[in-house]
Amino acid sequence: MKETMTAVGLDVHARSTHAAAIDVVSGELRRARFGAGSEPVVDWLAGLARPVRAAYEAGPTGFGLARTAQAAGVEVLVVAPSKTPRAKGDRVKSDRKDAELLARLLLAGQLKPVTVPPDWLESIRHLARTREQVRRDLARARHRVSKLLLLEGRVYPGKTTWNREHERWLAGQQFAFEPTELAFIDLLAAVDGLTARRRPLDERLSRLAQDERLWPTVARLRAFRGIDTLTALCLHLELAGDWARFSSPRQLGSWLGLTPSLDQSGESLTQGSITKTGSGIARRLLVEAAWHYARPPRIGVTLRNRQTGQPDHVLQIAWRAQHRLHRIHQRMRERGKHHNVATVAAARELAGFLWAAATAP
Repeated sequence: MKETMTAVGLDVHARSTHAAAIDVVSGELRRARFGAGSEPVVDWLAGLARPVRAAYEAGPTGFGLARTAQAAGVEVLVVAPSKTPRAKGDRVKSDRKDAELLARLLLAGQLKPVTVPPDWLESIRHLARTREQVRRDLARARHRVSKLLLLEGRVYPGKTTWNREHERWLAGQQFAFEPTELAFIDLLAAVDGLTARRRPLDERLSRLAQDERLWPTVARLRAFRGIDTLTALCLHLELAGDWARFSSPRQLGSWLGLTPSLDQSGESLTQGSITKTGSGIARRLLVEAAWHYARPPRIGVTLRNRQTGQPDHVLQIAWRAQHRLHRIHQRMRERGKHHNVATVAAARELAGFLWAAATAP
């Protein structure tokens, strides 16, 4: 730690920012309060004794302050709120105290920075997350339709829903009372509207995936079973476009929240459910992709087309992934594990194989 450093903690909100600066040499604590906007904060930081190192917690205000400070030559870290140590007995919370706490933790090296993605990549991630919100809304809308039908004693006789046959069956449903009929029509209209919204989002994201800054990695991820363009793109975006920032597959699995929680005290050691930290979107995509590996390894026509043009070592990684993940499914099921547990374990291994393919030369 440099003796001349000034450590600054920032508690950033939409309409105000509280700052606490600690001079390492003198130990002096300075406070300041600013209104909305990043420029006054950056100007104040630039006037402190150099070098200045500041930090604020990631939140709804995004990365604008960090980018503005970087452009001005001031180092501002964005740190993970869930990793910020806080005393359980401290029942008094204020913006001033939070800013001072961040400054002191920054001096002690106890803050965990998060990656600030490039602004162009974050823009695409906004669109991908909008598509994710539409997907969730669509799933809820479809669920409401099925529940209304179930209340009326209507159960679709087929196995696969929301295909053409199922939609024809839905169109033929009639009810004895007009209010129920109107409710059913409104629920179906909500499903149709969300489906229409999702389609252009999928098309636009598929085109954006072919950006020369994204496609090399996206194309490698598409070489894996269960991962097509949209899944590969969204995974890449959730990792801020930088797989190499994780030094090992184990570190990536931990960041994704796919590792079991651990409670150890003395001779007692208990493993619980997965930690579910990091990106929930990336975790869901990996779990969905891991379901495909319950089937025996094979390369069909669709997967072969996706693998065309990829380096041999990437194809070998993808092929090894099929064998290993299928064995995980088989062995855990033979041990009596629930299929969801086996799939999550396979998803954790799949993340490691994807890391190897994305970071390979």
